[in-house]
Amino acid sequence: MRPVPELRTGDIVEIKLEVPENRRRLSIHKGIVMSRQNAGIHTTIRIRRIIAGIGVEIVFPIYSPNIKEIKVVSHRKVRRARLYYLRDKLPRLSTFK
Repeated sequence: MRPVPELRTGDIVEIKLEVPENRRRLSIHKGIVMSRQNAGIHTTIRIRRIIAGIGVEIVFPIYSPNIKEIKVVSHRKVRRARLYYLRDKLPRLSTFK
């Protein structure tokens, strides 16, 4: 099993996901971790990103064999365990460099 970094709410992560149709292609998803659902081997994280002015949320099972790498790019200081309030806020709060 590949090592999984310590993921916390507010982290900005970069996930390299293997596309099932084409085994050689890696799709890179970058976003802010909104929540983490701990369920043993079925643990998931929800990441959010603004794409073309629209907020997109994707749920990833972190122990999936299709995920090749999870890298924590940076960390934002947050005071909540779930960042669902970002859905109602300005898009600039869900963007990053």
